[in-house]
Amino acid sequence: MSLTFIGGIHPRENKNAKDKPIELLPPPESIRLSMSQHIGVHCTPTVAVGDHVYKYQCIGKITSGLGVPVHSSISGTVKEITKSVTPDNVEKQTVIIENDGQNTPDPSVRGFDGPLSELSAAQIIERVRDAGISGMGGATFPSYAKINSAAGKVKHLIINCCECEPYICANYRLMIEDPDAVINGAKLLMKALGLRRCDIAIEDNKKEAIRLFTKKLSGNQMFTVRKMKTKYPQGDERQLIFAIYNVMIPQGKLPADVGCVIFNTETTAAVFRAVAYGIPLCERIVTVDGDCVKEPKNILCPIGAPLSDLVDFCGGLVKPPKKIIFGGPMMGQAQWDIRSPVSKGTSAALLLSASATTEYEHRSACIRCGKCVGVCPMHLMPTYLASFSRTYNFDMCEKFGVMSCVECGSCTYVCPGRVPIVQLIRSAKVRIKENRAKKS
Repeated sequence: MSLTFIGGIHPRENKNAKDKPIELLPPPESIRLSMSQHIGVHCTPTVAVGDHVYKYQCIGKITSGLGVPVHSSISGTVKEITKSVTPDNVEKQTVIIENDGQNTPDPSVRGFDGPLSELSAAQIIERVRDAGISGMGGATFPSYAKINSAAGKVKHLIINCCECEPYICANYRLMIEDPDAVINGAKLLMKALGLRRCDIAIEDNKKEAIRLFTKKLSGNQMFTVRKMKTKYPQGDERQLIFAIYNVMIPQGKLPADVGCVIFNTETTAAVFRAVAYGIPLCERIVTVDGDCVKEPKNILCPIGAPLSDLVDFCGGLVKPPKKIIFGGPMMGQAQWDIRSPVSKGTSAALLLSASATTEYEHRSACIRCGKCVGVCPMHLMPTYLASFSRTYNFDMCEKFGVMSCVECGSCTYVCPGRVPIVQLIRSAKVRIKENRAKKS
């Protein structure tokens, strides 16, 4: 039986690249590396214009506070250090590196010389931090900090292999092509957390991944493969915990508060590569898809590579895109430029025409059908929240639990009145946070 949660939707999956093996992107002419690709404080560049840099070299460090370093994904010359608009539409300091075509690795990068079983928890956490690993499912929270905050507090480790958003296949292809990296990364996370058990959660539309992991882990008492119902947003940490353990996270609390910690598939594999081989996070798998793309692909590309290079590698565009999105169509970020650089949190790049997108009219109106209430995985009243937000009644928004909304977009997806519910909720949350800041 497949495990699931209450609410949610099943949008068209559009997993067009599901059977496409991961391909390596040809070397880009240059890369643009933001000094903030994670939740927390910005990095300070450790290079200057004209410097030669190696692949894997640290080019940005955190001087204090929460954050992780940034590493070069190519070898070459620093051409410019400037401020530019990043994929999350915020102006941040950016290092531009021109590729020398040599792909020369940093000679200081070395793996662990000995059995990984000899590593202490502190050594694992240090290597994860120094490798610049942050959550690769989109949240980009520094992984070392998540381990530190959960160690000694949690009882359950979940590797989130659901990948429930339409189009995205990056994690699925990683599971199929390199399952050992995921399994070994999970073992290292267990050691760092002081745990002996791990649940690997895979949606039931990924039959080959379930079969492969079940076979590989047969007889291994440390792992349990959990078959999850294919439903959005099954990959949300709150829904995942409820589906597996029947535990609800109270409002304002985190997974660690109910004894759980969750890591994304690709993040887990990155932990293994960092600890075993000393390789920092400077490349990732990106699914490039959408009805404007000639050939959808799963591409292993350097972080900082321009999206235009990935699109060219897919054969170019067959029609002009109406929307360009980094991530999935439900929770991804709209991009204003096809040259936007890939970041640590970019799991997919979607290029969609007008016929593949929905327009939300200014005169949209709620018809009180209640569909949004039925699909809300947080058991809220989205129709009321949208109505309160439209009339600037933010006190009532707060009273009706708007801050608990995970912004999954299920309500907007099913709304026959084409009300931009999620956008109204986001606006309300911003105003509430601003009001709280003024009072403090």
